[in-house]
Amino acid sequence: MNPAGQVFYKMTGSGNDFIMLDGRYTQAANWPAQRIRDICDRRLGVGADGLVILTPVAPGQVRMDFFNNDGSPAPMCGNGALCSSRLAAYLEMSSPESTVLQTGAGPVRTRCAGPGHMAELCLPSFPVPKQLDIPLHPGETGIFFGIVGVPHVVVLTEDVGKVDLLNRGRELRGHPAVGPGGANVNFVSPGADPGAPWQILTYERGVEAETLACGTGTVASAMVAEAKGLRRLPGEWVTSLGIRLSVAGMLDNGVVTEAWLCGEGRLVYTGVVR
Repeated sequence: MNPAGQVFYKMTGSGNDFIMLDGRYTQAANWPAQRIRDICDRRLGVGADGLVILTPVAPGQVRMDFFNNDGSPAPMCGNGALCSSRLAAYLEMSSPESTVLQTGAGPVRTRCAGPGHMAELCLPSFPVPKQLDIPLHPGETGIFFGIVGVPHVVVLTEDVGKVDLLNRGRELRGHPAVGPGGANVNFVSPGADPGAPWQILTYERGVEAETLACGTGTVASAMVAEAKGLRRLPGEWVTSLGIRLSVAGMLDNGVVTEAWLCGEGRLVYTGVVR
């Protein structure tokens, strides 16, 4: 590491924010869990939902190492991947038109969408999330579980504005039905009219609180809605900040293929951490 300090890039994907590092000048071994917790602390550090290290590994291919803000590694993060696509192009690690991110969940095709801050990614195929036999709370109409890069619970609700996000999210995040590793929990509800975007709120494991957007959770939710005949693909989804993500894909015999997510990967500022 440069003795003068480590350059970082603060980025946001629809409010889901990250500290991004250039892996040509640092490596994951330099970032033990406590150091990640310190830099992600919103009062005593830079502040972020997670930390990402990008390292070019071959022409057009960049490895993405992702860590939650509690220091735990995770195989994939959708909004982190959108930010990675934009930053890889900005740092000339790859072409804006095509980057393959090597993630713990497999290779993810990405590309920058236009000259601004938008990006798109295509996820590897995955099974449609399955319904869980968990007692519903008032206002809930179904609970589903699937792995879209990382484990996700999708809760269909009548109105996300009435959800007790922290308590219900914490309860479902570690529910025995989702396995010992737990899962992110995504609460979704229809828009005000049939053509309006659906709304989504997320309780994220590893953060253990609400995050303002969840890319792979939005994809999981969109596939549940499509499979149940509630919301057709492609479609737009709106976060708690009112920012829109769009999802496309195809369902074939219970398997999702060509699942595309489009959202922002915006560079907010750069800095140096000592």
